[in-house]
Amino acid sequence: MSDLKAIYTQLPEDLHTLPQPKSDKELEEMNYRVRHWMSNIPGSIKIGSKEHRQMVCQMFRETFNPYRPTFMDWPKLTDQEIDRLKSLPIWDIAVQTEGKARLRMAAYVKEIVDPEWADAIARNAWEENRHKEVLSDLVRFYGIPLASESPYSVPKDPEWAYLVTGFSECWDSFYAFGLFAIAEKSGFFTKELIETFEPVMQEECRHILLFANWLAWHRANLPWIKRILFELKVIAVHAFLVYERIGLIKTMDAEGEEHFQDNNFTINGVAELGNEKTTLADFLRLCLSEDDRRFSGYDRRLLRPETAPFLTKMALWLLPKKLLNKQLVG
Repeated sequence: MSDLKAIYTQLPEDLHTLPQPKSDKELEEMNYRVRHWMSNIPGSIKIGSKEHRQMVCQMFRETFNPYRPTFMDWPKLTDQEIDRLKSLPIWDIAVQTEGKARLRMAAYVKEIVDPEWADAIARNAWEENRHKEVLSDLVRFYGIPLASESPYSVPKDPEWAYLVTGFSECWDSFYAFGLFAIAEKSGFFTKELIETFEPVMQEECRHILLFANWLAWHRANLPWIKRILFELKVIAVHAFLVYERIGLIKTMDAEGEEHFQDNNFTINGVAELGNEKTTLADFLRLCLSEDDRRFSGYDRRLLRPETAPFLTKMALWLLPKKLLNKQLVG
């Protein structure tokens, strides 16, 4: 635990001492700045250059939202609406995922020599911690039962753990953007809950934007031998993530009891959240359009995560029409 404490005390800003917005207008302006950012660096940017690193880290600092999602005024819901929330099989794994993410990112910070990247990824870890606090507060407020969390341990290979978290967020966020839009359209989440969670969704967009550009910068600056070893590690990470998302995942709580969770809810959750007839093709196109929308306000010279959108486009092109037209809802 002392190692964890040493890691977390290096993170910027205290979660409980951030300023509150002076007015609704100030909050609205901050929410806009989170989604719209352009660098003052002129011209084209070479991937892996100091200008590339400067642009990415500056984006992450300047789009930080000190107000949301820290201060949550949870809306009052009906018993039926609360029961719908409780029915979602995501809360245990959501809270634990954020807990792992904050630790893995904070642990990797200790391995980074470059101070700009160290600061940006430490801020990312801090924001993951804020997400965990927000989710924990939500389940307490609405009385959603959770399994007790098993102790978090510092990863033996911080780079592996950071890559697992980064690639996982890229995949999960891409499909979560579509699911969030479906939940809003169907009314599964109330308007108040949608407005409350919107900053969390956009923050995830910033996180994967940071990861995609760190990954490209890191690759460009590795000597060729280390680059080969790194690419082999990336392949192994992807294989691990595919394995992890097949079927149910067994986890242990603090008391040593087993729990089985759907770690692929971002793919299977359309039937849970929607109330209209939605085909596989409809869902995949919605994920693509929501992905484009959420990234549209950031400087186009920054790289976007490409794997999930590319494979989704390939699926729309290659999969049989019978499968694409299969209804996921209804």
